Amino acid sequence: MEPKQIREGYLVKKGTVLNSWKVVWVVLSDDGVEFFKKKTDSNPKGMIPLKGATLTSPCQDFSKRTLVFKLTTTKNQDHYFQATHLADKEVWIKDIKRAISCLQGGKKFARKSTRRSIRLPSTVNLSELYVLMKDQETGVRETKVEKEKRTFNHCFTGNTVIDWLISNERARNRQEGLMLATGLLNEGFLQPAGELSKAAAEGATESTLLDQVDALYYFADSGFFCDGYSSDEDVIVKEEFRGAIIKQGCLLKQGHRRKNWKVRKFILRDDPAYIHYYDPTKGEDEPLGSIHLRGSVVTAVDYVPDAKKYDVDGNLFEIITSDETHYFLQAATAEERKEWIKAIHTVSKTGK
Repeated sequence: MEPKQIREGYLVKKGTVLNSWKVVWVVLSDDGVEFFKKKTDSNPKGMIPLKGATLTSPCQDFSKRTLVFKLTTTKNQDHYFQATHLADKEVWIKDIKRAISCLQGGKKFARKSTRRSIRLPSTVNLSELYVLMKDQETGVRETKVEKEKRTFNHCFTGNTVIDWLISNERARNRQEGLMLATGLLNEGFLQPAGELSKAAAEGATESTLLDQVDALYYFADSGFFCDGYSSDEDVIVKEEFRGAIIKQGCLLKQGHRRKNWKVRKFILRDDPAYIHYYDPTKGEDEPLGSIHLRGSVVTAVDYVPDAKKYDVDGNLFEIITSDETHYFLQAATAEERKEWIKAIHTVSKTGK
């Protein structure tokens, strides 16, 4: 019987020989994980059997890389994967764990329904806790802090997190709250901002959240950014990042000069309406480019010039900016293309 395909998409993978990190197309089935150099390839670069495998998340093997998880086979071979954003990591982790569990129990793969209102630290669902913490009305309040000659936007302090957990009856005391907050940090839901919190996160074998008023953190998918006291030009550039994140993920993008196609991570923000794109293997410190979406047009297309010779077909769409610049992109699925077009269209009409 053919293996049942569960999930597919782009992830960043650490090479086993050269130790470099590259974007690969990953297919999860009920008995293994296959990874391909390109989505259109018919033969995988490798296959990881899930029978007897163990999944490690959070993975603390790389202090400067977040959202990493590790698959270890029965032959003690380690395979490292990195998601491009938190929600993506969560669904991969959940499905891989479930696939391994089903193999061990001799059952067919089936997704479990989630439970709500779990409060005890031993059984708490960190994903649900994260959603509650981000609630604009009742969650942890994001603020702007001037520190170390820099301005940190959309952040909060470590002791604020502990205070919120206790006041909302998610922790019985500060020690218990610190355990939960550290779990959120290690799973990538919270990120350190500033030298103090970054040193604590990177200096130990396992990251630790600091219950201090001068230790700064931010939500992984928030509109956080930091700028210094710099020139007016720098301030204008930083304005692009002030908007809340509406959607993010990997897309295939056609280059303007060479017309070749590469996987890029895209982050869509509103007010101001921008979409930035990054090299998925290098993080989000410096975007490769940005598209100002105010007044732009986005539409699905069936054909892109020069796409065929690069073996790119299906789920294509185009963004035409107000200054008549054309960007051609490809989503992984028809549903994903529909979601991106809808989100970009909304931002282009409502954002600045």
